[in-house]
Amino acid sequence: MTVKVRIPTQLRTLSGGVGEVPVEGATVADVLAALESAHPGFHQRLFDDSGSLRRFVNVFVAEEDIRFQDGLATPVAAGTTVSIVPAVAGG
Repeated sequence: MTVKVRIPTQLRTLSGGVGEVPVEGATVADVLAALESAHPGFHQRLFDDSGSLRRFVNVFVAEEDIRFQDGLATPVAAGTTVSIVPAVAGG
């Protein structure tokens, strides 16, 4: 099933400058793997050495944070938007 992945400005060099990328996947893990396959370099930027999402990377499925759902196993319905949102910090 095709979903749209919203790419933050900081990572658009990996997606050829585009802000949304269509990919196939049934779960967030599938979607992010398909994103890496279509546009190499995302995995290294999104995941740490243990295979977990980096602390500063937030992923939302239809406006819902996957940390409060099933994490990378969160199901993704066809037509859904998956957003990659870098954490913002400051002081």
